[in-house]
Amino acid sequence: MGVEGIGARVERKEDKRFLTGKGRYTDDMVVPGMKYAAFVRSPHAHAKIKSVDGSTAEGMPGVIGVLNGQQMLDDGIGNLICGWMIHSKDGSPMKMGAWRPLAHETVRYVGDAVAVVVADSIDEARDAAEAVVVDYEELPAVTEAATALTGGQPQIHPEAGGNLIYDWAIGTDVAETDAAIAAAAHVTEMTIVNNRLSPNPMEPRAALGIYDGAEDHYTCYTTSQNPHVARLVMSAFYNVAPENKLRVIAPDVGGGFGSKIFIYPEEIVCLWASKRTGVPVKWTSDRTEAFLTDAHGRDHLSTVKMAFDSDNRITALKVDTIANFGAYMSLFSSSVPTYLYATLLSGQYDIPAIHANVRAVYTNTAPVDAYRGAGRPEATYLLERTIETAARELGVSPAELRRKNFIRSFPHQTPVIMNYDAGDYEASLEAAMKEADWAGFDARKAEAEGRGKKRGIGMSCYIEACGIAPSAAVGSLGAGVGLWESAEVRVNAVGTIEVLTGSHSHGQGHETTFAQLVADRFGVPIDSVSIVHGDTDKVQMGMGTYGSRSGAVGMSAIVKALDKVEVKAKKIAAHLMEADESDIVIENGEAKVAGTDKTVPWFQVALAAYTAHNLPAGMEPGLKEGAFYDPSNFTFPAGCYICEVEIDPETGKTEIVQFVAADDFGNIINPMIVEGQVHGGIAQGIGQALLEAVHYDPQTGQLLTASYMDYAMPRADDLPSFKVSHQNTPCPGNPLGIKGCGEAGAIGSPPALMNAITDAIGNNDLTMPATPQKVWAAVHAAQ
Repeated sequence: MGVEGIGARVERKEDKRFLTGKGRYTDDMVVPGMKYAAFVRSPHAHAKIKSVDGSTAEGMPGVIGVLNGQQMLDDGIGNLICGWMIHSKDGSPMKMGAWRPLAHETVRYVGDAVAVVVADSIDEARDAAEAVVVDYEELPAVTEAATALTGGQPQIHPEAGGNLIYDWAIGTDVAETDAAIAAAAHVTEMTIVNNRLSPNPMEPRAALGIYDGAEDHYTCYTTSQNPHVARLVMSAFYNVAPENKLRVIAPDVGGGFGSKIFIYPEEIVCLWASKRTGVPVKWTSDRTEAFLTDAHGRDHLSTVKMAFDSDNRITALKVDTIANFGAYMSLFSSSVPTYLYATLLSGQYDIPAIHANVRAVYTNTAPVDAYRGAGRPEATYLLERTIETAARELGVSPAELRRKNFIRSFPHQTPVIMNYDAGDYEASLEAAMKEADWAGFDARKAEAEGRGKKRGIGMSCYIEACGIAPSAAVGSLGAGVGLWESAEVRVNAVGTIEVLTGSHSHGQGHETTFAQLVADRFGVPIDSVSIVHGDTDKVQMGMGTYGSRSGAVGMSAIVKALDKVEVKAKKIAAHLMEADESDIVIENGEAKVAGTDKTVPWFQVALAAYTAHNLPAGMEPGLKEGAFYDPSNFTFPAGCYICEVEIDPETGKTEIVQFVAADDFGNIINPMIVEGQVHGGIAQGIGQALLEAVHYDPQTGQLLTASYMDYAMPRADDLPSFKVSHQNTPCPGNPLGIKGCGEAGAIGSPPALMNAITDAIGNNDLTMPATPQKVWAAVHAAQ
């Protein structure tokens, strides 16, 4: 390891432009003739559209055009799709209702887009949008998934009878699981609610559509985590433009957390409207639109039975989950409560029988899809709240109950598809307990009681599946795309290096860590390495960034390309120094013959490749190579989180007095960036556990949490200083031994915090978010 190579705590290269206000975001893009879009959105959760009248708006100052859903349909623009097919237990395919970019017959949630106004300025566009008259016939609405499944409820899509999208199951035979539960010495039963969240990235979504009539070519600037998939879907399924005539650019993106994986109506509409009106069209969401229309996360209602034998070993787990999908199926929504959730229900534990049943349901709410962790936080929360409750019911230490049930030999095949490749769960448990001074908790609790405070401690042992793969496997499970990644390494004639990657960076620090990988390989300064991403005209193809895949999959593709570059560079260096290529070593910015003082600077090797005056016979000029990497398995980050809280029984306020995170991410490229990812994830998990929840009025379907006045985000004073440590069992499935770190904090923290709160108050009947009001009520209910 060099001072800038793998394992070094290198400061992020990209932070200079961000901290000095020099970032380039979609809303910063200005092109000649650009106009502005404002959407007309439904004020009703469910209604028939009888007519759309834009005549008054068309005559208002600055208005270029008023466009509606019927015109989109007439132009052949297709429906939005869900890209992962799930089949119900009876073999029938999921029931995907039609989602039009601009609704033309029915609106199904408050915020559903009906028309768009294009005008010279954003203010003129918004004024005109208010003048568009839409005649609605309001229909009954339903917002709760469990309610939507009961008889007599509004039918949201004709394709999905009773609002059921699919009824899916996985794992051990249900009769065998039931038999194991019936024979158990103890069964813990719980109802688990995983609250709906709004992702709230710092940068709201935005899109700029540009149609060039002379070239018959489209360009879309967008806030996307995967621009290549956006181009693929908009061309192949939505019929916006042929793929070879569509360029998608995702410049700097201010946070995504999963909410910018998907293709939304606005990107499609801006491109289509640009061709229709003959001008570039830009739309930027305001925060209220973000609350209304960004894909929400979580929203599960589950019942669980966890069975134990007389030795307190888990013998069976049975889970029934109802997942709220909102009004439409988003791009990856179908996979979240199935292959990203139920397949992780074994957790870190050796459970011989697991049966999970998942019912996905339409409601008159915003669509629900992947949000940081995507299924794994829901699985971990269910499992870790249940095992903590079981420990209390059995009268044993929650740490020892977990320890007794840990998986200890690898590889380990779970009953729910996953085959864990490597791990040491006890090492993380021990590290967390030591850092948290677990043994000293009773004394701290007694001291807090003397001050009139209630003190509690909670634990969570999580596991997640990252680097989702391989492509053949996910394809067999219904995925519509492969989940490989691409890279191209270009060594320029003076020795500087450009890396073109299909991974996208929206806060993860790829421009630094990816450059560290190259610097480590060739011994060049990281400032001589440039990372290129987010542009479909520059990078041939890629699958983007989500699911903590950038290291395990994206960097592995770079490693494959670097391997090819190194082979050619060594051949050139050997030829220049009249040596055997097997004796060539590249390090510290030069190629040398091992055991001699013969060296050639790296830039001279590169220059020789491009001047081509003295290359080995038959060798092509140039020094650039590309590669695709398709993983052989998921990766399985894991860890143990311990949270300690104090609660004021008079106010219900929770103070986190200590938070310890012990994670196993395999090999780590940049510890500082990894720690930042963990800190951010824990902050989001604490937000879910203490503060955040999306609420709809159950009668009208109106969003009640449409601003920061009503949707509480975590602030600095809500968060403690985190104690973070790393254990390391390298992943055997990729060349770098990386597991992934981007979502762990959001996965492991909510159950640790809720376990601590319920421990403190002596009342286990508490749901997230544990607001002061709810905690106060639970404290006094327990007295």
